[in-house]
Amino acid sequence: MEFLLNKVFAGQPKTVGDKDAASLMDREWTSAIFKEPVEGSNWVGKTGLAGDGVFDTEHHGGPEKAVFAYASEHYVDWQKELDSHIGPGAMGENFLMENAREDLISIGDTFQIGEAVVQVSQPRQPCWKPARRFKIKTLALLIQNTGRTGWYFRVLKEGFVEAGQSFTLLERPYPQWTIRKCNEIIHSRKPNFEEMRELARCELLAPGLRTTLGERIKKREIPDITKRVYGPNE
Repeated sequence: MEFLLNKVFAGQPKTVGDKDAASLMDREWTSAIFKEPVEGSNWVGKTGLAGDGVFDTEHHGGPEKAVFAYASEHYVDWQKELDSHIGPGAMGENFLMENAREDLISIGDTFQIGEAVVQVSQPRQPCWKPARRFKIKTLALLIQNTGRTGWYFRVLKEGFVEAGQSFTLLERPYPQWTIRKCNEIIHSRKPNFEEMRELARCELLAPGLRTTLGERIKKREIPDITKRVYGPNE
């Protein structure tokens, strides 16, 4: 199946909301989730697209999260299920990919796209910001539980890319570690620590996530996700 780059998105951090709002969901907040489609050739560098910014540098950005990709087909499902206008770009993606899903993309998958070469580094772990954007408090949990998380690319070779181009698969060293499988291991409330240990040994999984999984295995713990998925929304 051919993966296509449907659209390219970029944007700078933006502050929206009312700091004095009675509802927490309407309070002032700042994020770079607000992306706009960009036309023509776009430069993809080691830390992301030209013209694209990051606000929360603790959890976003950097070489291991240079480009966030999301499946175009997921938006059809969100619109049906939530009766909400959640359309392309809504999740803050840089690459809207066609024909690509979490069960078809694996850690370490390496693609040529335009002049650039990108490699899958990890799944996205959804946070509270899409929920705040669309005023759906449970949206981060819905993203996590449906497995429609998207994934990140690291950039092995910088270059120009353009919407409409096809992804050419150059290498698939870990076909067993699909993004869907990774999500199941990472988010299970009944974790299989042996599977988690195997995933943590995957050399092309983002180092930060490998460390996180290692700590989780060591402590035999199930993390409290409340802060990540609800944050200041409650």
